[in-house]
Order: sequence, then structure tokens, then C-alpha cells
Amino acid sequence: MLNRRLLLRAAAALPLLSTLPTRAAESPDAVVDAFVRDTGFQGVVMLGQAGKADYVRTVGYADIEARVPAKADTPYAIASISKWLTTVTVLKLVERGLLDLDAPLTQALPDYRADTGAKLTLRRLLCNASGLPNLFIAEAKADPTLLQTDLTTTQALARFGQGDLVFEPGARFDYHPVNWIVVIAAVERVTGLPFQAAVRSITLDPLDLRATGATEAMLEGAAPSYRTVAPPERWRNDRRPYLAASGGYASTAPDLMRAAHRVFDTDFLTVESRRQLTHVEVPMEDYALGGRVRRLTIQGRTVLAGWETGRTAGYRLVLGHRLDGQRTVVLMNNTALSQKTMDQFADALLGAEPRA
Repeated sequence: MLNRRLLLRAAAALPLLSTLPTRAAESPDAVVDAFVRDTGFQGVVMLGQAGKADYVRTVGYADIEARVPAKADTPYAIASISKWLTTVTVLKLVERGLLDLDAPLTQALPDYRADTGAKLTLRRLLCNASGLPNLFIAEAKADPTLLQTDLTTTQALARFGQGDLVFEPGARFDYHPVNWIVVIAAVERVTGLPFQAAVRSITLDPLDLRATGATEAMLEGAAPSYRTVAPPERWRNDRRPYLAASGGYASTAPDLMRAAHRVFDTDFLTVESRRQLTHVEVPMEDYALGGRVRRLTIQGRTVLAGWETGRTAGYRLVLGHRLDGQRTVVLMNNTALSQKTMDQFADALLGAEPRA
């Protein structure tokens, strides 16, 4: 367990991360020990291959006040890793001929406003380059109770998802949840199912992700989120169903490790779907569809990695998977560490050289 002094050092972590071991020959324990020392990390560290863990380390508490230790199967809210699960679901629907990444959005949503719907595509929504304005965050800032207000998908789409385009689709990157509200509407329209039921039947159950979901019970059962640890101050993470696609799921490290292997390495997706999933659409952001693809330098050669990250309230997560199938890293934290330091931690665990 971590003491108070170590936890308080988290804010000063970034300058110290140059001390992290990065050579592939270094033991995972040495990398974890250095990161814990320098940042006060607590949470779950898992390394493995072919969907199975061969190294697990838990540090500190999942629930600080109740002194409940972090465990390998502790659920955490996974924030934007939800986008990756959503994208996998969309690609399965593309395989079935129910959706088309490059067709006008009005093909999937005939009632969507015709002018912008003719320009928008699912591809642009899934890579956060749609041009839609972020009407949700504007309303949330004006009305803090919005996140406690239930809206149907239809209501959320009408309220947030049909604004005038602020740039031509594909012209630039604009990372916000409105893109994903529209995706939810498209999935529900073509499947005839509520979004979470569609993701469950199309993706989660076939991948055997039993501890993954966006129900209220699953989110409430996740490790709480913290703004500070000494003294502990909880950080609310309200998520309504219409935000599930962009950041509303919870999961565990074993589920995420299994998902990465089966999505990236097996025939769960077709070859073409895997190509689409890992094709970088926004090079300046390394952003593909629903997540990033990073270039790591490992033992002198370039290795591509699917790089899914989650950051909301105090949750900080990394799911990094070498696309050659050689290694997967899962990191789960709920005490508001820097996301950049979490990425560096994952790099070091994979034996990658520090990025400039």
C-alpha cells in the first residue's frame, strides 16, 4: 500500500519519468516500482499475450476511504475506451451490410437534417472529424444538472446532434461526445435495439466480456473516482445512456486484455474491418476510428500499437496492444494522474524507447 507522502508526489510526476526503465530486458516490477515511487500510482497493471495475463500487479486502494485494495478484476470506468468498443460494433454492422462508413449519414438516419446529413459520414463521426459543434458541452456548462437529466437518444440527437457544421467534415479533429450521440442513433436505427443491447449482443457477449457494460449498476460498482487522495476527494462521473458510446462503459483489466487480442489478432473482425479499425484518419493525432495507432520503437525497430486511452473525472486508463500480437498492456487508475505519464508508463512496460 502507498503511504500519504508517496501519493502526494503524483502532481510532480512528469519531470521524474525519465528515470523509468525502458529496455525490454528490464523486469516489469522494476518499471512499476519506479512509477509508483515517482507518481504515487495506484491501480492495476497487467501485461500479457494472446489475451492472457502473465504479469499482474495491483497497488494501493480502489476505494481509499473504505481501504478496499485494488484487485486484478476490479472494475473501473473506462471512459473513451468505450469509443473503441462502439467502433467495433459499427464495423460488425458494416460487415452485415447494415451500415456504410462512407455513405451519407441520411442513409442510416433518413430523418436527420438533409443538408448536413448529406455531408456527414460514419467515418468522420468515428474519427472525431465531423464538423458538428459541441452543443452538449455548451449546455452542460450552462446547466450543471444536465448530467443528472435523462434524455432518450431521439431527444439527445435533436438537442445536441443537429447543429450547423463549424467546419467541413474531415477538415480537422474535434474530440467531443456529440459525434458519438449521432453514432448511437445510427446503431439503434439499423438494429432496432437500444444501443447498449446492440453492443451487448454484437460485441460484448461474442467477445466474452462479461464484466464490461454501461448499465447504471456496472458504473456504480466501479472503483470510485478521486480528484485528490490526501485527503480523499471523490470526483463524480455522471454518465447518461446517451453518452455511453463516447465514454459510458466500465470494465476490468482481464476483459480489456481479452478484447484487445480477439479484436486485433483474430477473425472476430474481417481483415477489411481490422484494416479500417487501424487506419489512421487524423495523422496529427495518430487517430484512427475510435482510438489511436501509435508507433513505438522497441529494440531498435518500429512497432505499431493499437492505443486506447480513457480519461474522465479521476479515471486514467491505457489499453496498448502491439499489432504484431506480441504484447498487451492494461493500466487502470482512478486518482487523476497525468494521462501523458500513464502513456509513458505503458511505453516503458512494453520496452519502448521514450518518445520525443
